Amino acid sequence: MQRRVTGLTAGVAALAATAALGGCGSSGGSGSGSGDVTLRLVAADYGDSQENSSQKYWDKLARAYETDHPGVDVEVSVYSWNDVDAKVRAMVDAGDPPDLAQIGAYADYAADGQLYRADDLLSIDTQADFVSQLSTAGEINRTQYGMPFASSTRLLFYNKKLFADADITPPENWSQLASDAEALKARGVKYPYALPLGPEEAQAETMMWLISGGDGYTDTVGSYRLDSKQNIETFTWLKEELVDKGLTGPVAPAKLNRAQAFAAFARGEVGMLNGHPTLMKTAEAKGVDVGMVPLPGTTGRSRATMGVADWMMAFKKNGHAEEIGDFLDYVYSDENVLEFSHMYDLLPVTTSASEAMALDKDDSDLVEFLGELPNAELYPVGQTSWAGVSADIKRQIGAAVGPTGDPAATLGRLQRAAAAAENGR
Repeated sequence: MQRRVTGLTAGVAALAATAALGGCGSSGGSGSGSGDVTLRLVAADYGDSQENSSQKYWDKLARAYETDHPGVDVEVSVYSWNDVDAKVRAMVDAGDPPDLAQIGAYADYAADGQLYRADDLLSIDTQADFVSQLSTAGEINRTQYGMPFASSTRLLFYNKKLFADADITPPENWSQLASDAEALKARGVKYPYALPLGPEEAQAETMMWLISGGDGYTDTVGSYRLDSKQNIETFTWLKEELVDKGLTGPVAPAKLNRAQAFAAFARGEVGMLNGHPTLMKTAEAKGVDVGMVPLPGTTGRSRATMGVADWMMAFKKNGHAEEIGDFLDYVYSDENVLEFSHMYDLLPVTTSASEAMALDKDDSDLVEFLGELPNAELYPVGQTSWAGVSADIKRQIGAAVGPTGDPAATLGRLQRAAAAAENGR
């Protein structure tokens, strides 16, 4: 069923938390059997314990929806980020996809023709309300298949006490960042700048540095350009001005994972690192006085920051387009979007909920992240090759800044593999 007349061309892992829970079962109408239609949703868990599992959010939402829609049952199964993508893939491969999946990537399923278009499902108001950068990232060939569900941006975090002790101010450019790191090292700070290029999330740290160096993963038409002159200069600077000078701490960047770096920051051992809202809450809970500024660039603040989004998608196999669309309109109401965002310190994916958050004094600690969203750049998630390219970056990029590393050679290898994947070779 076409729920809107024309499509609008509108302009993050594993977000925020690394979940540790397994599958959490079903919610809402599971087992009741009272509806004429049963919608099955598989969702990712953003919690890190049974107490804050996303299952609780979905249970409450599904029950409330069913109360007002007695003809529809909603069954939700929640799995950890370690398992959820594989669970959905197994269901699809078995010919039994869920009606809805809220996971990390949509492009492969869209390219195979398995997903509904967003404008086959959503009301005009709902689709138009998505934050433009996120909506665009959900498109393939100007058609939206991926609906953003949760988002986040990045800022440079710094330890205010360590900076005060070293009598320095937060950096606005790379030269100041290196100078601050030297001062922190002189004061005995364990990690003057934590550079996590280990296999957990190296693609994120890499992208933030490429953006701050003036380039990125792709060109204006979406083709990979990992070994561009600017990107090579960025990693050469990282190697020569930070890593080789011992300013990134005792663990080699290639072996330092994001979770380790965040934990060290929360222990007060890190002077600076790039982070997202969850780190702010974790560090403050441990007594760290946290400061945050926009990412530094080569000569001033970076032209952009990195944004991250996770995705909702709807499979065509079982039909139910009308019921799916009506349920999603409910999911994306301001009340529900804000409740989920508050629960996990994430940013709303809709403009109306973002505006509400910006005006709420209780959300003042998220406003800086929210302000970066209009300038954020996202991973090239619309390319089916991205998963493989991302995996290659995670495995190889840390070597570029190692003792015998060669940034140009490493980025060249990554580019050749990315180009081959992009061209289907």
